[in-house]
Amino acid sequence: MTVAFLNGEYLPLSEAKISPMDRGFLFGDGIYEVIPAYHGRFVGFSAHMRRMRDGLAALQITDPYQEHAWRDLCQELLARNDGDDFGLYLQVSRGPAAQRQHRYPEQVTPTVFAYVFPIAQPGAGDPAAVKCWSVASVADRRWQRCQIKSVALLGNVMHLMEGVAVDAEEVLLFNDRDELTEAAACNVFIVQGDHVFTPALDHQKLPGVTRALLLDMMHQSGDWTVSETIVTRAMVDAADEIWLTSSTKEVAPVTQRDGHPVGGGLPGPMWSRAQQMFARHRFDY
Repeated sequence: MTVAFLNGEYLPLSEAKISPMDRGFLFGDGIYEVIPAYHGRFVGFSAHMRRMRDGLAALQITDPYQEHAWRDLCQELLARNDGDDFGLYLQVSRGPAAQRQHRYPEQVTPTVFAYVFPIAQPGAGDPAAVKCWSVASVADRRWQRCQIKSVALLGNVMHLMEGVAVDAEEVLLFNDRDELTEAAACNVFIVQGDHVFTPALDHQKLPGVTRALLLDMMHQSGDWTVSETIVTRAMVDAADEIWLTSSTKEVAPVTQRDGHPVGGGLPGPMWSRAQQMFARHRFDY
């Protein structure tokens, strides 16, 4: 039985109910985070909290807890569920209002929901053991505030299903200037030779926590040549390696794009090096 948290109460997930007038349900008016935890240890907890606070502020939703209270809530939720490795889903919506109207209501109490789901033990950079990903290239047609981790993910879902339709597991999104933005549920890195590139952050990309941690590890080590810059379709076409990054995938190698192998069609040496480094330092943040 999965134990969830809803508005101050721990209860079975099957018993968690919200009002049909909740603005998260009616408008997608809310923010969410997914935080990985392995054997009770969170990865990037403070970074996830900073991003959630930024999103709540952008939507003018009052953060219902201080960071220490969020951490206590999350630790308690882990303790109440059986298992070792979890993704912890947090969602804060604006809450239920008396009337359905586009204008934000003046007096409303946010709805706070959290639950856990099992995730696989992360890898250590072994090419023989890693799951490899296939992607399709599609035009990015989402809204222009992708830096907000909104629960309104229909655009991302529709793009992902474009990939599914051609037997791909993810998509690479390109804007109207043929520049790489991100994937449906991940940030993207490419490798050319020994140089790592990732699209610079703006309103078209979510500021991924795993992306941020990996970049910090690279800069701290001093052994990487990495650029946050515009990444064109031509650069992606010429890439020796492509990586996806997310909280539950960490650093994942793409070995097929649009039905063709990436590099040699196997996880590349730079990916292995990056994931090994991430495995050594994932709990440093």
